[in-house]
This record gives sequence, structure tokens and C-alpha cells, in this order.
Amino acid sequence: QVQLVESGGGLVQAGGSMRLSCASSGDVFSGYYMGWYRQGPGEQRELVARISTGGEPTYADSVKGRFTISRDYAKNTVYLQMNSLNPDDTGVYYCNRWPPGWSWGQGTQVTVSS
Repeated sequence: QVQLVESGGGLVQAGGSMRLSCASSGDVFSGYYMGWYRQGPGEQRELVARISTGGEPTYADSVKGRFTISRDYAKNTVYLQMNSLNPDDTGVYYCNRWPPGWSWGQGTQVTVSS
């Protein structure tokens, strides 16, 4: 059973930055594409960024140029650097493999104030 732990969320003003982390015990990420997903208030969960096993990123149009996904194999951690945040980025952020296949973690709340 893979347990995903997301962290790094909080409250930030529009235009600010935040870095999210996703970790799990053991070497469970290395063989998978990994993704960051977002669920805004009253919305369905959506993929915002994914990264291949070789480190190639893909982004949703809404975050392209502002978010950067990365992974550290040594630390078994996936990151999401978020810059130029705006209120539309508000939501709970989750990580999972892509396509998702593990149980969802608690997520980390990101709130962007205008």
C-alpha cells in the first residue's frame, strides 16, 4: 500500500510563490510517471503537471510558464514549484502516479488571496 504525503501548502497572496512536496516511504516513485493534481472548490480533480521517468515535464495550459514539476530520485520526492500564483490556483493539491492508480493522500491546501 503506497502512502502519499503532500506538504508545503498554505496561504499566499496573489503573485506569490509556493513549493509543494510529495513523498512516500520506500522507492515507489521511480518506475512511474508522477503527477500533481488540483481540486478547486466545487470542481473535479484535474491534472496540472506530470513528469516522466526521464524527467520530462508536461503542464496544463492554465499553469504553463508558472509551475515547474521536478523529481528527486535519491529522496523519493516529487516537487511542484508554483510562481505567479493567482486566486484560480486555490485548491487542494495531490500527487499520484500518472495515470492515477494509488490511493489518494490527504493533499495539501493552497489558498491564494487576491
